[in-house]
Amino acid sequence: MTGFRHRTNRRGFLGASAAAGVLALGAGPARSEETRQLKLGVIGAGWYGMVDARAALKVGNVEIIAVCDVDRQHLEDAAAALEKEQGRRPELFADYRALLDVKGLDAVIIATPPHWHALQLMAAVERGLDAYCEKPVAYDVREGRAMVEAVRKSGRIVQIGFQRRQSPALREAAAFIKSGGIGQLVQVDAQIHYTAGLLDPTPQDPPATLDWEAWCGPGPKIPYSPQVGHKSWRLEKTSGHGHLVDWGIHHIDAIRSYLGLTMPRQITASGGLYKYAGRITTPDTLSVHFEFEQLPVHWRHRLWGATEYDPAVSNGIFFFGDAGTIFASDNRWVVLRPGKDTPPEEHKAEADLGKLHMADFLDAVRTRRAPQCVIEDAYRSTATVQLAMIAYETGSVVHWDEKSENVVDNAAASQLLRREYRAPWVHPYQG
Repeated sequence: MTGFRHRTNRRGFLGASAAAGVLALGAGPARSEETRQLKLGVIGAGWYGMVDARAALKVGNVEIIAVCDVDRQHLEDAAAALEKEQGRRPELFADYRALLDVKGLDAVIIATPPHWHALQLMAAVERGLDAYCEKPVAYDVREGRAMVEAVRKSGRIVQIGFQRRQSPALREAAAFIKSGGIGQLVQVDAQIHYTAGLLDPTPQDPPATLDWEAWCGPGPKIPYSPQVGHKSWRLEKTSGHGHLVDWGIHHIDAIRSYLGLTMPRQITASGGLYKYAGRITTPDTLSVHFEFEQLPVHWRHRLWGATEYDPAVSNGIFFFGDAGTIFASDNRWVVLRPGKDTPPEEHKAEADLGKLHMADFLDAVRTRRAPQCVIEDAYRSTATVQLAMIAYETGSVVHWDEKSENVVDNAAASQLLRREYRAPWVHPYQG
């Protein structure tokens, strides 16, 4: 970490880095000579599937020709919206395998819950299709490794939806840190505190339009309720696996990628269901300590409670150096210096991160270059937060050997690296 030691004036840094083109890193992909319109399919046409689809349409020179979802209402809503926005109604499918066989398809957007990602992404690349897959990469660690190997073997372009890799604010903050702007980096803290909007957790019949058997797929067959159905599955253990894995993973990926970290060697976690017991199945309050080789990283979340002392820092990352602190979020970064009379130095850098990330993917598809977030590195971010949940669920310290990709001397934790699939689905990792 010696490169973080000397102190740099913020104004001088920004002027020099702008002149050198450093701040242009978040400005999007280079212009491609390829002008052919790309034909896309969308697997999972609910909330975020349509966010990604609209991002592709904003970028332009694409047509969404096929959409798949296990809910007929999602399909109809998506088809009507896309017909209005692009002038042509896409083909509709209930089974992703049928969508993957559509002639003329170039790439797919996968925005289903994480327990479906492995099978759908692997099937896509095996059919010669490129893919934009939402985070987390997979539901369990071993799925993620199988996906990495399948993508590598296929040679296809795969972008994972860690949109913060396009954030000019986070890029500027990271460059400032690496220049020595806050001295030696000592510790990083990340947090997202908010009041969760929960739905009815009472088991009931699913909507008539929803194939709940197909929704559960390779995961356990759990009773349907509005709280574990569309969108709200993020706080359900068997699908979204909780707030850290669903949302906090963006911050963990940003910390890893911008600081050049690999994976933590030790993870401890504590928390529980202090407010929402009986309504959700993942912790409403959680603290995790990640011990990376270079420095410690802390995660905290609380899904209930009164307003923060300063709501502006309820969602973001603190970088603590021995000569200053930076708080950074998607669109701004603030430098705090020692001394009670030293005012904060705030810099704003707003951008449409979803559009930029999709533009990077589409340009990579056309030019056959690597995208901003390749699956191998995204797998590391995903496995990092999965190991945190394993530490929480086993109530143990998890020691991780990154070279062998195994938990050390902890049988209970090792068992949670791979979840058994529900028949007739077969887990892709057979090692």
